[in-house]
Amino acid sequence: MGEIKVSPDYNWFRSTVPLKKIIVDDDDSKIWSLYDAGPRSIRCPLIFLPPVSGTADVFFQQILALTGWGYRVIALQYPVYWDHLEFCDGFRKLLDHLQLDKVHLFGASLGGFLAQKFAEYTHKSPRVHSLILCNAFSDTSIFNQTWTANSFWLMPAFMLKKIVLGNFSSGPVDPMMADAIDFMVDRLESLGQSELASRLTLNCQNSYVEPHKIRDIPVTIMDVFDQSALSMEAKEEMYKLYPNARRAHLKTGGNFPYLCRSAEVNLYVQIHLLQFHGTKYAAIDPSVVSAEELDVQKGQLDLSQEEP
Repeated sequence: MGEIKVSPDYNWFRSTVPLKKIIVDDDDSKIWSLYDAGPRSIRCPLIFLPPVSGTADVFFQQILALTGWGYRVIALQYPVYWDHLEFCDGFRKLLDHLQLDKVHLFGASLGGFLAQKFAEYTHKSPRVHSLILCNAFSDTSIFNQTWTANSFWLMPAFMLKKIVLGNFSSGPVDPMMADAIDFMVDRLESLGQSELASRLTLNCQNSYVEPHKIRDIPVTIMDVFDQSALSMEAKEEMYKLYPNARRAHLKTGGNFPYLCRSAEVNLYVQIHLLQFHGTKYAAIDPSVVSAEELDVQKGQLDLSQEEP
């Protein structure tokens, strides 16, 4: 149990990539935690936004692999925000603080919803150049909790954790997925009552994405074919909202493919970002990797997806 937490990769990550704490709001209790790795010369990096149960380090395998290939990657952990507008305003201030005019966003579950809301919020003066939406949704009503969203702040931490754990896979899974679930349970335990309550509030309060405001943004929809917290109806709705989106399907991976299927996820991320190589919105140092090398990797992924 807890294999990821004691793995050499995770320990290497924790010992080499510093966790930064940044305050951008007038309320100094609102602290953004983030890992910022890779070449600082890149002005349009890839930013990872975690799910309800996640901390910034759940994307450590993406940080290690992508920065090794020359990308600049930032993984975030949110402060306590109680509505989407407040979150979007805080995130905008964070990008201003980091002097980043435009970014690529990878959002997992709640992170994917918030990424879409931020793109929508900034559509008149765009800050989001592209989106990768992993097991993401576009309408909070799918969770049937909009009526309780305003009472999460009253609930004790153990009740909030029970609500989150109810969406974790309970059936038999392979060892890598089991390790991913163990790691996410451990990350969940590290979150305080207000952090969890605010995230569940953002996850469930009545809201939906207005796609006409972000239709010009390149999107990759990443999801899994096996069991996850996302219903087939929610997935179909995402496909309808983004008919021109690229699709990155993983045969398996559950709720946390970035942990248990990191090689496939990392490759799909590279394929998404390849379209921006050679532009000022490239997330990679162009001297590090060639398009030909990535095409070879893409061919290998296509072959693996075709296997029975």
